[in-house]
Amino acid sequence: MKLLHKLSWFFRLEKKHYLIGILSLILVSFFNLIPPRIMGVVIDRIYKKRLSMGQLALDILLLVVAALAMYALRFIWRRYIFGTANKLARILRYRLFKQFTLMSPSFYQRYRTGDLMAHATNDINAVTMYAGGGVMSAVDASVTALVTLVSMFFMIDWRLTLLAILPLPFMVVVTSAIGRKNHQAFKEAQEAFSDLNNFVQESVSGVKVTKSFGFQTDEIQAFEKTNQMVFGKNMRSASYNALFDPTTLLFVGLSYVVTLYFGGLFVQEGSLSVGQIVTFITYLNMLVWPLQAMGFLFNISQRASVSYDRIEKLLAESADIKDPAQPVTEIQNGDLEYQIQSFAYEDEPVLSHIHFRLEKGQTLGIVGPTGSGKTTLLRLLLREHDLEKGTIFLNGVSLKDYRLEDLRGLIGYVPQDQILFAMTIRENVAFSDPKLSEEALVEALKICDVYEDILSMPDQLETVIGERGVSLSGGQKQRIAMSRALVMDPEILILDDSLSAVDAKTEHQIIENMKQNRTGKTTILTAHRLSAIVHADVILVMENGQIKERGNHESLIEEKGWYYETYQAQQLSQEMEGKLNETI
Repeated sequence: MKLLHKLSWFFRLEKKHYLIGILSLILVSFFNLIPPRIMGVVIDRIYKKRLSMGQLALDILLLVVAALAMYALRFIWRRYIFGTANKLARILRYRLFKQFTLMSPSFYQRYRTGDLMAHATNDINAVTMYAGGGVMSAVDASVTALVTLVSMFFMIDWRLTLLAILPLPFMVVVTSAIGRKNHQAFKEAQEAFSDLNNFVQESVSGVKVTKSFGFQTDEIQAFEKTNQMVFGKNMRSASYNALFDPTTLLFVGLSYVVTLYFGGLFVQEGSLSVGQIVTFITYLNMLVWPLQAMGFLFNISQRASVSYDRIEKLLAESADIKDPAQPVTEIQNGDLEYQIQSFAYEDEPVLSHIHFRLEKGQTLGIVGPTGSGKTTLLRLLLREHDLEKGTIFLNGVSLKDYRLEDLRGLIGYVPQDQILFAMTIRENVAFSDPKLSEEALVEALKICDVYEDILSMPDQLETVIGERGVSLSGGQKQRIAMSRALVMDPEILILDDSLSAVDAKTEHQIIENMKQNRTGKTTILTAHRLSAIVHADVILVMENGQIKERGNHESLIEEKGWYYETYQAQQLSQEMEGKLNETI
């Protein structure tokens, strides 16, 4: 009943379709009574030698009419109950997917990809089964049982009916106990499936790393261990599930024994005819399905309850980052100003005392050792996280006063970990605008110095690059990801160490192309190779979450600090590499 209440919003939404399906089910239950009744009457006529061909033809005609009516009605209830249940699956899938797109990064730190996939597949299937098969079982079983018992009680013999149903209350007690065990077992099985899903997803994504380290055997063994654990959980759930039908048939069998014994006595004493006993046993056989259906309903209700709770838990999650109650209606590119006292990830300090200004159209370079806070500065600009102690201003307005959609629509972002989709190169680059013109697409690829690489591929722009761009080199993936950002012609372009996988010559060419293409627009780059940011108007050197040095390339060289030492070391390394290549 608890789950029924939770899903009442959907049943109200689709009440018309469910009412048509339920009415059809009820009519099927009534038509089901006709064949046993006719069979009993015909047997009594044969026994009394009163059967005529005309009466037999009429009885056969009634059977045919009942069969055709049940055929049509069964089609209707399947169409309107099972078909409508699929709408629930569609709605829940949409709500989950929308929820996933709205969540902040912290959400994906708490939930693994495999868990989310399990919620969107197995859990939704379990709830859909309840909305379809569960509703059908509840209505059909209750109506069929009620109609059949009333017919047995009033049309045949009330004494035999009461005797026949004596074992059934004991069956309800036993199946309820099995159902409670099955509920817990199914919950554990669903959680185990999430673990398996996550293991496979991570293993497939990291298959190159696994092979490069020669860990295939270890990975297979680890998978087998997880797979065996999931198998055990599912077998335990299946074992409880498998007890329902045998338990039901055991108690129904006792009902048959009671019926045959007392029915035989009643026939001997003349209070029942042979035809009535045949009809009674047929009706008793018709009760097997409702009793099994009740067990089935109890089973899928327990499963659906577990699954819907898991889905509700996800849908109840709220994003850490939200739109303001009264957002600024217009957004324009302008000066950027960081005024950060401190920022921490779950009480772990990351940034402190960050104060700088970047004018509209300027280029900002951010460098520093790994873990110095470079990427965090960019994520705060994208509002992937919000500041508690400090503010970032764009065009004189706090970022928190803009709508997220407007803010992020102003920014093109290329992260360190480039995500490319298992589509063609054309579709990946034109991701933000599927109607992008050929000229604009090619121009972006040329700016990122990857167009010639694509022309050398067999299918050129129609090359399918595989999941996460598995068929491309690291440099090609970075440049295609940059092209995807550039076709948006963003007012603010963020490149988070996006040139690390290209050689120095290609890096220089891309930077020169972008300088010509992005005049008057703001660009922010982080890099480990300082040659990528020497042209920047403002350069920040980060260390331990603070700005250690700031200025342009020339002024930082004159300071002879970290920037100067690192730049000289990298230049020397490039010169030695160049001489080595010449020698080879």
